[in-house]
Amino acid sequence: MTRYGYAAMNTTLREENVRTNRGMRQATFEERGLSYAGELAEQNCRDLRRIVEWNLDHDIHFYRITSDLLPWYSRYAIDELPNAAAVREELEAVGTLAADHDVRLTFHPNHFVKLASPDDSVVNNAVVDLENHGSLMDAIGLSRTPYNAINVHIGAHYGDKEATGRRFCENLDRLSASVRTRLTVENDDKPSLWSVSELVDVVAGQSPAAHRTSSDDVADETGIPVTYDELHHQFAPRGLTRRDAARLAADTWETTPIFHYSESRRLYETGSTVRPQNHSDYVRGPIRTYGTGADVMIEAKMKERALLRYRERRAAAGERSNDARGT
Repeated sequence: MTRYGYAAMNTTLREENVRTNRGMRQATFEERGLSYAGELAEQNCRDLRRIVEWNLDHDIHFYRITSDLLPWYSRYAIDELPNAAAVREELEAVGTLAADHDVRLTFHPNHFVKLASPDDSVVNNAVVDLENHGSLMDAIGLSRTPYNAINVHIGAHYGDKEATGRRFCENLDRLSASVRTRLTVENDDKPSLWSVSELVDVVAGQSPAAHRTSSDDVADETGIPVTYDELHHQFAPRGLTRRDAARLAADTWETTPIFHYSESRRLYETGSTVRPQNHSDYVRGPIRTYGTGADVMIEAKMKERALLRYRERRAAAGERSNDARGT
């Protein structure tokens, strides 16, 4: 049965000041240091537990944790915080909830994490950021598998896709097992960037092997599962239907695949400044998993409210599950 999830902020609990992204400016961090960072981190982790508990109360078993959970985390290790024991206790409590109730928890580092950059300093920063995500997942006690994914984009081609794909694969050697075993890669939302058909090994209608870019071999060379984003696919289909792209991506997973679903804000707003890639507040669907049994991250601006509204409308319409229909 497909599980629907949402990312980061819970808009309902936010009204009670429950949030997981408390942070500070660099000047404040330099002035107040680890003591204040630890205070904010503990509050964020405590509220993460509250969000997971709220999700369970509403039968939501899929959730993406914000990458801003620990402020300025690139500047210290958890155990350097004065209140490290309290922070770890909150993280372990989240892990216990996840284990006891089969809650799937994931991360999606921001677009500045560019593992394939030709600039070594950018790659170094990406590695640090990814390792921080891995250490957080270890502290929570999550599996070292893509079930608990750290999802990234290759996100650029730097004028040479073949070289970029090669760098991405080579730089995986710089990652620890904590990150490498959880890493997934997602298709992009621009025609010039990385489509599903470029991230997986074999696709329908693929050009002969001699003419493939290295991007066609990314999943094969690295064993990294491909996260299918349906809205992104519409901007770079590369001749694949949504069904074919979704199934192609799903075949790269050894555990339950993850799909992303969002709808263009232009479906609801016609202003010329609205980019077609911008996400809408809510989603109408139908959300299809094309017989793959994937879990679906609903990427809508209204977060859990969008998920609940979609689920309620689906139930009211008497729809069977996507997988039951084989759609």
